Amino acid sequence: MPAPLPLRCTPPRMSTRPFYLGRRSQRAIMFRQGTMDTFSTKNLALQAQKKLLSKMASKNTVSIFIDDTSSEILDELYRVTKEFTRNRKEAQKIVKNLVKIVMKLGVLYRNGQFDAGELALLERFRKKVHTLAMTTISFYQIDFTFDRRVMSNLLNECRELLHQAVNTHLTTKSHSHINHVFNHFADYEFLSALYSSSEPYRTHLLRICEGLNRMLDEGNI
Repeated sequence: MPAPLPLRCTPPRMSTRPFYLGRRSQRAIMFRQGTMDTFSTKNLALQAQKKLLSKMASKNTVSIFIDDTSSEILDELYRVTKEFTRNRKEAQKIVKNLVKIVMKLGVLYRNGQFDAGELALLERFRKKVHTLAMTTISFYQIDFTFDRRVMSNLLNECRELLHQAVNTHLTTKSHSHINHVFNHFADYEFLSALYSSSEPYRTHLLRICEGLNRMLDEGNI
C-alpha cells in the first residue's frame, strides 16, 4: 500500500491594505501621502482653536474672551433683541453668532493669519466700528437726530469690510453667521424700536451707550 501524500498547509495570501479600503482608495491615499502631503500642525492647531472656541461660544462664557464692558453691551443687545423678536432662542442665536465672529477674528489675528492687505481692511473695519459707536451715542444724546438709514448704512459697511478681511479664512457657514448678525442689527424696524422713547428700549439703549462710552474712553473701540 503506497504511503499517503503529505498535506500542503500553505496559508492563504493576506492583503496588506486595510479591509475597509478598495484598491483605488488605497492608491489615492498612497499618492497623497507620497506627493501631496500638506499636513501642518500649525494649521491643525489653528483649526482646533477656532472649532473649540465656536463650541464654547455662549452668553455665559463670553466673559472668558471679552472684557466686562463688552460683555455688558452684549447682554443688553441680547435683551433688546429678545424684546424686539419676542423669541428667546433667536436672540440667543444672534448673540452667539456675534460672539463666534469676535472669537474667530481674535484667534486669526493672534496667530498672524492676516496678510498686509487684510490687515489694512481690518483697520478700515476698526475705524468704521469707531464711527458707528460715536454715531450710536450721538443719536441717543441729541434729540431728533436719529436717522435709521445712517445707522443701517454704517452697519452694512462694517459687514462688507469684515467679509472682505476674513474672506479666505472662514467657512461659508461663518460668513452666513456674519450676515445673520448684521441683517438683524441693520434692520430698519429694529433700529426704530431701539431708538424709540418707549420702555424697555430706552433703558437698553442707555446702557449700551454707557458701555460704548467706556470703551471709547479706554481706547478699546
